[in-house]
Amino acid sequence: MADNLSDTLKKLKITAVDRTDDSLEGCLDCLLQALAQNNTETSEKIQGSGILHLFSSLLIPQSSCTAKVANIIAELAKNEFMRIPCVDAGLISPLVQLLNSKDQEVLLQTGRALGNICYDSHEGRSAVDQAGGAQIVVDHLRSLCSITDPANEKLLTVFCGMLMNYSNENDSLQAQLINMGVIPTLVKLLGIHCQNAALTEMCLVAFGNLAELESSKEQFASTNIAEELVKLFKKQIEHDKREMIFEVLAPLAENDAIKLQLVEAGLVECLLEIVQQKVDSDKEEDIAELKTASDLMVLLLLGDESMQKLFEGGKGNVFQRVLSWIPSNNHQLQLAGALAIANFARNDGNCIHMVDNGIVEKLMDLLDRHVEDGNVTVQHAALSALRNLAIPVVNKAKMLSAGVTEAVLKFLKSEMPPVQFKLLGTLRMLIDAQEAAEQLGKNVKLVERLVEWCEAKDHAGVMGESNRLLSALIRHSKSKDVIKTIVQSGGIKHLVTMATSEHVIMQNEALVALALIAALELGTAEKDLESAKLVQILHRLLADERSAPEIKYNSMVLICALMGSESLHKEVQDLAFLDVVSKLRGHENKSVAQQASLTEQRLAVES
Repeated sequence: MADNLSDTLKKLKITAVDRTDDSLEGCLDCLLQALAQNNTETSEKIQGSGILHLFSSLLIPQSSCTAKVANIIAELAKNEFMRIPCVDAGLISPLVQLLNSKDQEVLLQTGRALGNICYDSHEGRSAVDQAGGAQIVVDHLRSLCSITDPANEKLLTVFCGMLMNYSNENDSLQAQLINMGVIPTLVKLLGIHCQNAALTEMCLVAFGNLAELESSKEQFASTNIAEELVKLFKKQIEHDKREMIFEVLAPLAENDAIKLQLVEAGLVECLLEIVQQKVDSDKEEDIAELKTASDLMVLLLLGDESMQKLFEGGKGNVFQRVLSWIPSNNHQLQLAGALAIANFARNDGNCIHMVDNGIVEKLMDLLDRHVEDGNVTVQHAALSALRNLAIPVVNKAKMLSAGVTEAVLKFLKSEMPPVQFKLLGTLRMLIDAQEAAEQLGKNVKLVERLVEWCEAKDHAGVMGESNRLLSALIRHSKSKDVIKTIVQSGGIKHLVTMATSEHVIMQNEALVALALIAALELGTAEKDLESAKLVQILHRLLADERSAPEIKYNSMVLICALMGSESLHKEVQDLAFLDVVSKLRGHENKSVAQQASLTEQRLAVES
C-alpha cells in the first residue's frame, strides 16, 4: 500500500501538469482509497510529497475530476495539522470559486472541504472570509431551501455545517452571517425539513451558535422560531435531542419578545409535562432535564408580558402548578417554585393577590424546612419572593402578622452573603410601620449582627443593606430605646460613614437617622458622633458643590440639632460653619436657601 501510494504521488505530479483526465482519475481514486484506509498517515505522506499546491490547478469547473479533488481536500482537512497547509497551498480561492458550480456533487464536496478547513482554524476562516465564501453559501441556502429531495437535503446539511464551522465562537463572523440574513433562512429550513434528522440537528447547532450574540435576538424575534422549536420539541422523545433544543431555547428566551412568543407557542405546557414525568426519577439525565425545564420556566417569567400572561389573575393553570412545586420534596422544584413566585411578584396587583391567597405561609413553611443545614439557593429564592411580596404597602401589616419577621430572623446566623442580603432586604421592606421598627430595633441580636455586617467590605450589597436597615429602624421607630440599642451595639460610626456614601438615597437616609438621634438621644450618642468625626463630614458635605440639595438641607438640619451638645457645638464653632452656610442662602433650591437662613441665625445666636 505504501509503495503504491508513493507511486501514485509521483504519477500525480506528472499527470497534474499534463491534465490527462483518465490517468488523473486513477491517481485520485487511489488517494481516496488510501485516505479511507488510514487518513492520518496518508495525509502526512501527501503533505511530505509537496504536491498539495498542485490541487489548486486541478480545481477547475470544467473538469470531470473536480469533485474528487475537492473530496480529497475535505478528507485531508479532517486532520488539524493539514488545515493551515491547505490555506498556504492557495486552495481556498479556487474552492470558493467552485461554489458557483451547477454540479451538485462538486458543491457537496466543496462545501465539505471548506467546512473542514474552517473547523477550529483561524487561518482557514480568515481565508474563506477574504474570498467571500460565506455569502455564496448563504445565497445557496436561500435558493435551495424549499427543495426536499434527499440529495438536496444532504447538500443543505453540508452547507449549514460549513457555516457553523466558519463562525463557531467567533463573534465578528457570526455578526457577519446575521447581517447576511442567515437567521430567517435557517428558521425556514427548520420548518420545511423538520423530518430530516441530520439537517434539523445542524440547524439547531447553528441556532445555538448565533443565539449567544445579542444582535441575533431581534432577527430571531421577527421569525416564527418559537413556533418551530416548540413544534420540534413536542416530537422529541430522545433526551439528547431535547437537550439540543434546550440549548437553543435558553439564550433565545433571554429576549422578552421571544419569551412571549414561546409562551404563546405552548412551551410552558411542554415544560410542565417534563417536570411531571421526571420529578420522581433518580436517573442522572432525568434530574438534569428536570433542572433545565424548571430553570427555563423561571426564565420565561422574567418577561413582564409573558409573566402576566401566565399569571392570569392568579387563576392560571401554570401559576397553580408552580405553586404546587413549593411544598414538594424536590429541592430543584422548591427552588424553581420560589423563584417563579419572586418573578410573579413584580407588580402590586399580583403581590396583593398572592398574599391574600396564602402564599406567605407556603414560603414560610419552605424556609422552615431549610433552617438547619438548609439549601442556600432555596433560602435565597424564598427570601427574594418574600421581599418582593412585601413591597406593596397593604401587604406589610398582613405579612408582619403572619410572622414573617420571626421566620426571617431564623437566618440571622447564616454566613452566606446572598442569604444575608435578601434577609436584610426583606426586613427593610417590612418595617415601614412604627411598631415593627421598634420591635426589631430593640432586638439586640439583630442590631449586633447588622453592625457586624456593616463592616462586610467584601460584600458591598450586604454592607449597604445593613446600613440602610440600621437607618430605617431609627427613621421608622423614632424610638429612644432603639437608638440606645444601636449606640450600645456600636452602630453610630456606620451611620456617619453612610452619610458619605456615593448613593444620594443612602446619604439622605443616614442624615435623617442621625438628625433623629441628635434630637432624641444626643447625650447617649455624643461620644460616638465625635469620634466618627460627624461635624467634619457635615462641613465637607456643605462645602462640596456636588452635594445634592436634599443632602445640603439635611446636613444643616443636623448641624442645628447637634448644637445641644457642648463638645459638638465647639467643633462646629471651630470649623467656621457660618461662612459655608451663608453662601447657601442664595442657593437655587428654595428649601436649601430657607434652611441656610435658619441655620445661620442659629449659629450666630449660639456663637
